[in-house]
Amino acid sequence: MVDGSNRRSASIEDYVRAIYGLEERGEAVTNTSLASRLEVSPSSASGMVTKLAQQGLVEHVPYRGIELTSDGRGLARSVLRRHRLIESYLVSELGYTWDEVHAEADRLEHVVSDLLVARIAAKLGDPVRDPHGDPIPAVDGSIEEVSTRLLEDLPTGTVGEIVRVWDTDPELLRYLADRAIGLGERIEVVEHQPFGGSVVVRVGPAPAAATHALGREIARALSVATR
Repeated sequence: MVDGSNRRSASIEDYVRAIYGLEERGEAVTNTSLASRLEVSPSSASGMVTKLAQQGLVEHVPYRGIELTSDGRGLARSVLRRHRLIESYLVSELGYTWDEVHAEADRLEHVVSDLLVARIAAKLGDPVRDPHGDPIPAVDGSIEEVSTRLLEDLPTGTVGEIVRVWDTDPELLRYLADRAIGLGERIEVVEHQPFGGSVVVRVGPAPAAATHALGREIARALSVATR
């Protein structure tokens, strides 16, 4: 176990985590998409990508864009393990709500020691999902895979369980919480309104399920395990 003094810089960790996040969602990783995700200029993103490539953490793949190498993926999962365990601890032990933890974890993930991360994991019973349903990588970098589909892609009549919320926007998370739309809830697709309209769903156990018309941003943020 190391104390974290041999880690990469915080900016490098932020970039590989951002690239991993875009890859995880199946989105193209370009200097432009990275700049948007990290709220930096495209030129800054380009310069950092060059640095990452020089360190063997990313490579440019023709027609596919920027991809993490094996070393880059391992680093990203190490950062994600710290980030998601911190989020889990803040909710479980310190009374934070799921809309409050992302920014806190962003700050803490670069400074906590590996010993503290191990103690947090042990205290929480080695969880495999964080408060948003995101998978927590194991110490060896492995991840428990769960077959899911985005709510937006589910046909009318589908019944399933909400298992992940992709968006970290506090306002979106509060919107969901205020309507009891959370992890583990039963969800049924009632209707896809035409011309790019809302997805109408019933959430909660029948027959007391509540009906909601959810916009596309939310429909793209909820992952559902179907039954």
